[in-house]
Amino acid sequence: MRSSLRCIFLSLHASFRSAPALLLLLSASLAAQSHTPPAAAAPPLANFIDVAAKAGLTMTNVFGGKDTKKYIIETTGTGIAIFDYDNDGWPDILIVNGTTLEGFPANQAPTSHLYHNNHNGTFTDVTAHSGLTATGWGQGVCVGDYDNDGWEDVYITYYGKNRLYHNQGGVFTEVADKAGVAGTGKAWGTGCAFVDYDRDGKLDLMVANYVDFDLSTAPAPGERPSCIWKGVPVMCGPRGLPGAKNILYHNRGDGTFEDVTVKAHIDQTNGHYAFSVSTLDFDDDGWPDIYVACDSTPSILYHNNHDGTFTDEAVTSGSAFNEDGREQAGMGSTIADFNGDGRLDIFKTNFSDDTSTLYRNNGDGTFDDVTTAAGLGLYTKYLGWGTMALDFDNDGWPDLLLVNGHVYPEVDKQHLGSNYEEPRILYHNDGNGTFRDISSTAGPGITATASSRGLAVGDLWNDGRMSAVISNMNAVPSLLVNQVHSPNRWIAIRTVGVKSNRDGIGARISVKAGARTLLDEVRSGSSYISNNDMRVHFGLGSVGKVEFVQIRWPSGLLERWQNVPVDSIQTMKEGSGVEVNAAVKK
Repeated sequence: MRSSLRCIFLSLHASFRSAPALLLLLSASLAAQSHTPPAAAAPPLANFIDVAAKAGLTMTNVFGGKDTKKYIIETTGTGIAIFDYDNDGWPDILIVNGTTLEGFPANQAPTSHLYHNNHNGTFTDVTAHSGLTATGWGQGVCVGDYDNDGWEDVYITYYGKNRLYHNQGGVFTEVADKAGVAGTGKAWGTGCAFVDYDRDGKLDLMVANYVDFDLSTAPAPGERPSCIWKGVPVMCGPRGLPGAKNILYHNRGDGTFEDVTVKAHIDQTNGHYAFSVSTLDFDDDGWPDIYVACDSTPSILYHNNHDGTFTDEAVTSGSAFNEDGREQAGMGSTIADFNGDGRLDIFKTNFSDDTSTLYRNNGDGTFDDVTTAAGLGLYTKYLGWGTMALDFDNDGWPDLLLVNGHVYPEVDKQHLGSNYEEPRILYHNDGNGTFRDISSTAGPGITATASSRGLAVGDLWNDGRMSAVISNMNAVPSLLVNQVHSPNRWIAIRTVGVKSNRDGIGARISVKAGARTLLDEVRSGSSYISNNDMRVHFGLGSVGKVEFVQIRWPSGLLERWQNVPVDSIQTMKEGSGVEVNAAVKK
């Protein structure tokens, strides 16, 4: 009996002695669990840095007063063009420049600047040699080979006479008056685009005009109700100023153009105060249509009637106003198939105290404003200008880059809820109809502030990375390069027309890769009064093979190229593919 009790006692004693150890082990285990390191944060999708100075883009944009803007002409800024002016296979950069109200002494006025791509990450200023040395209130720029000689020509709009530069082997000759596209000198040209609207194989020219403006009679800040913003006297316009008519020039094929504005019904529209011009075949009928973002009035959607005339269908199509039925102050625009349904959608930037607008193409000639549903209604503080769709991570879904900047320097002094210099916005397309703002983690080139205007994007390094060039008011430009090298695949298409215009502007390109078919068009102009690299870029995600590339040329020819190599820039000449159906939508 005593022996059994002793055994029980020793057992209990051992248990009690071991309890603290068990408790310590349990506590340590719980502590270890509570201090388990969190899962590593996903690496940033982008890290854009500004390499403009290092790359040699050192010119200063001159555009009106820096600290005050007395007249509206001092506020609109200038565009950018990315194009290969010397046919060496590497895209170059043209930055349009302005002037000031006071002007400059002879031979000291600022000019636009053309930068030659040195193929090594740097650029050389070749303005003096190129012949692009004109001065004045430069505005927008568009590029197109209007005489089909294989060299890209340049059109620059001005407050005053516009200029057409004929490219003669890398040197430009100004021929606007001779060609009939200089204008009267009284208009204020803004956006422009070369487009073969009648599909005759020759590029025509669409020019947007802002207001009929005369400095000698322009109202002073605070002089009218339209010259007061949030109780503060500011420069006047555009409301209260006479709107200007847009102009369409038809290419005669002999180096001259005919003004067909009235004949083509371009003047019959509700919209004016026009800024950006973006071309797109929105109803997929094989004929190029034209979208114009307008300031403080309804946007314009010129539908091509196939007979040399256009009808403004912006109101009936749902692309004139926002979802509340309200007109907006449109600045820039860009075109892309954002949701992958095979239809081209429209995105537009607007004035502050408003959101940008995404118009989803319904495929029946109408659009829906899906801005809020797509996650793009976050910001009303910023005043948007240049905007471009670009697949910066090559995942197969076009993302959105916006540049911003106010028009009133007074917003800083009067604390009006905005800043004159504003950051950029980068939206990542999540591939499900929505976008995600990743600006805060996308690098110092995105978070940096400026009062920006023009924006153009392109593959400046021929390596599948899309970069951006930005025009900043009264400052040096920005050149944003993404330091994150995505493992995703890509392909870019350069079109060469034969029966169609030499650039293939208006060609509709489809890329079949994996389960998806990607879509875009070759276009001149777009963004805010700028011109992008016209080689059409497609991200492919992880898909390593392109089943086919299909091109519907402006001539109507439909052809395919099979098993096209990825991670490359492919030149496709009209007539060199396999014909699918030459009679498509003639």
